[in-house]
Amino acid sequence: MDLRKIKKLIDLLEESNLSEIEIKEGEESVRLSRLQTGPAYAPPAAPMPVSRGAEPTMPMQSPVDAATGGRDAAAPDAGGAALPEGHTVKSPMVGTYYASPAPDKPAFVSVGQAVKAGETLGIIEAMKMFNPIEADIEGTVLAILCENGQPVEFDQPLFVIG
Repeated sequence: MDLRKIKKLIDLLEESNLSEIEIKEGEESVRLSRLQTGPAYAPPAAPMPVSRGAEPTMPMQSPVDAATGGRDAAAPDAGGAALPEGHTVKSPMVGTYYASPAPDKPAFVSVGQAVKAGETLGIIEAMKMFNPIEADIEGTVLAILCENGQPVEFDQPLFVIG
């Protein structure tokens, strides 16, 4: 490959927002990469990894609650209220919980609302995919354990249905 073509590719790389260019002409190939001056990927505030050794006996505390001094998962709230008895619907994945299909729409469910099996309780966004969280039993929503826009972890309790 001609040196002038390589210099033109370097100029093209510098003028664009591309981080890498690879060109193949016959058996010859050239790959140019831009050096990263900062971190290549700045991850969002993500939940801490969960040990899979022993199952927790109490609901897990979210990283947001841990950082802001919110609800303590090891002890009931100051008012002495514990989780209501009933069936707990847990998060099937790590992601962000949303209570409604859009910011201007009402929540899928509210506390005290009767739900049927298969009815959507909320949405978890993971990798730009919106995954509905459905009730697996019929009953009444006794508690909603996460807030709209809150990051959730795998197997984190989300709802209590009685």
